[in-house]
Amino acid sequence: MAQRLQITAASPDPALLTLPWHIPLEEWPDEVLAALPRGISRHVVRFVKLSGRVIAVKEIGETVAHREYELLRQLSRIDVPSVEPVGVITGRMSPDGEALNSVLITEHLQFSLPYRALFSQYLRPDTATRLIDALAVLLVRLHLNGFYWGDVSLSNTLFRRDAGAFAAYLVDAETGDLHAALTDGQRGYDLEIARVNVIGELMDLEAGEILDSSVDAILVGEMLVVRYEELWTELTQSEWFEPGELWRVQSRISRLNHLGFDVGELDISTDIDGTRIRIQPKVVDAGHHHRRLMRLTGLDVQENQARRLLNDLDSYRAATDRQGEDEEFVAHDWLTNVFEPAVRAIPRELRGKLEPAEIFHELLEHRWYRSQEANQDLTLDDVIPSYVDQVLRHRPDEKSVLGLDTATLAAIADDDEMIG
Repeated sequence: MAQRLQITAASPDPALLTLPWHIPLEEWPDEVLAALPRGISRHVVRFVKLSGRVIAVKEIGETVAHREYELLRQLSRIDVPSVEPVGVITGRMSPDGEALNSVLITEHLQFSLPYRALFSQYLRPDTATRLIDALAVLLVRLHLNGFYWGDVSLSNTLFRRDAGAFAAYLVDAETGDLHAALTDGQRGYDLEIARVNVIGELMDLEAGEILDSSVDAILVGEMLVVRYEELWTELTQSEWFEPGELWRVQSRISRLNHLGFDVGELDISTDIDGTRIRIQPKVVDAGHHHRRLMRLTGLDVQENQARRLLNDLDSYRAATDRQGEDEEFVAHDWLTNVFEPAVRAIPRELRGKLEPAEIFHELLEHRWYRSQEANQDLTLDDVIPSYVDQVLRHRPDEKSVLGLDTATLAAIADDDEMIG
């Protein structure tokens, strides 16, 4: 019996029809697969080359596939960090007439890494802490938008480098649900799931001798709760002050901006006799520095990367004595004379190692260290050769295969699936 495929997609790619949907996903031939690291999953997941890009294909039940596809579309519309849905394919059938599972297709998130791949590399002992910070920010953003995850874990998250820190993206939404707002009970339960899962995942790394011996898995799990609650309180708490302390309104907004959030609307009210004023953020949008850099330069980067690039832009403005000029003109010159030449100076074969903004961030870091050693200010041109030879050339390729061969990646993936 011939299979009758049904494709649900906003913009279906005709090349999807060329893939071997009549074969179970775990048996797909190497020639269609992309050698990328896979995280732990309860389902069969493969990365597939399609029309010059890479997609992630997950075998899953039809009802769940359609539900997760719609949830991911909703998360994309409200600009929550998550993988982009491509479509759902149902009606798969093997040549002997056996019905095969439906699949959910998402875009592969370039430069992203599953947490096990991060720990498999040589990273600093504080890697776990930086991942937890990123996960806490992601969970707060999801909860602010009314999304209950239901299965918060490192395994269901992808991480991208963000100027020395990490940015976290939701990968698996099949247990999630979107509401107008979450109750404290829903948030608390999600947070407890996160704590337990993270501790378990880190203990698993510890058992495999992958986790640095100085990392306390239980303490890191508790840190997630603390970090989440601190951030949630800062973003949502009410604050009372006297009428003569109006400066504290701007101070509150500045603190939120520093955390990377814009305040779209404030709820300001007074008590009965008007002696005290209460303020509370009503609309808080993430991406303060990202939006400012995008407006000034058109660069679409992570939040911490944007913060770092804006700092360099401000330094450029001061160094060229142009504080009184329109910042958009100065930003254009900085982009043309500083950022773009630095990125172009990187050998073409090494540009896939990291995102351009992350390379620029590392260049700034490298310049600072080399200037300290030389006891004088060095330019980017002075340090680019040593950065390329001493740092970048030895970094794994995070755009494609992390510097690992296909056989090694397959072994890592097989181990992960056995654990899952």
